[in-house]
Amino acid sequence: MVTIKYNLTYLLLGPDKVWPEGPEHIHRLSLNYVIDMMIGELYVVGFVAAIKITLDFLKEHKRVADLEKTQLETELQFLKNQISPHFFFNTLNNIYSLSVIKSNKTPKIILKLSELMRYMLYETKAKRQSLQNEILCIQNYLDLERVRYDDSLEVNMYISGDIQDKEIAPILLLTFVENAFKHGANKNIGKVKIDINFKIKEKFLYFTITNPMPLITNHKDNLKQSSGIGLENVKKRLALGYDKSDYKLVINNRKNKFIVKLKIKVA
Repeated sequence: MVTIKYNLTYLLLGPDKVWPEGPEHIHRLSLNYVIDMMIGELYVVGFVAAIKITLDFLKEHKRVADLEKTQLETELQFLKNQISPHFFFNTLNNIYSLSVIKSNKTPKIILKLSELMRYMLYETKAKRQSLQNEILCIQNYLDLERVRYDDSLEVNMYISGDIQDKEIAPILLLTFVENAFKHGANKNIGKVKIDINFKIKEKFLYFTITNPMPLITNHKDNLKQSSGIGLENVKKRLALGYDKSDYKLVINNRKNKFIVKLKIKVA
């Protein structure tokens, strides 16, 4: 490039324009001229290279960020789909039993199951869902479980505050409800009482669910089991989908009761 520059300048502009800032006019390539020209061009090359490296870095950073976002969304979707299939198997068995005796409850149960499955299949793809829809989903779940347990189950659900225009991650609260049945109702003999409380205060939902601990199982082992896969998935979803300041989850065992308390931002 130095040779081409020298020859073109010499032929087109004349020898006095070859190295005007040099100590003297030159009529042939010299080492001083070559070094001076290469140092001068080095600044240009370095500047262009810096721009190229910066653009490549930004492009790679965006690619990594997009990949992390995709992985995050995939993991969140996977965790949302972790509701136990045993619930659906049990419900189908109940429907079968009711159909055998030609119970009038059969159409209602099928409708409830259909609504719940439709909601879980088609309305949980967004990052946030209406709190009203989430509560309705939980109510459908409870209606199906009431058929299963009949008079042996007592569920009390309380709602206070304004639930309008509030949003929450889909199927998040349902996991706690399912956990209460899995480790409370399923493992207790006799009447079972489950209390669920929704309290809206300003921008936060204060959610509490209480279920009895099995009397026939060691409390320490049962507590460990009760905070198993389902609750671990919820913890991961909270960590991935919310800032630390937007939620607080407390799980404890007190007086033979398993209690979950969740404070979460819904506005």
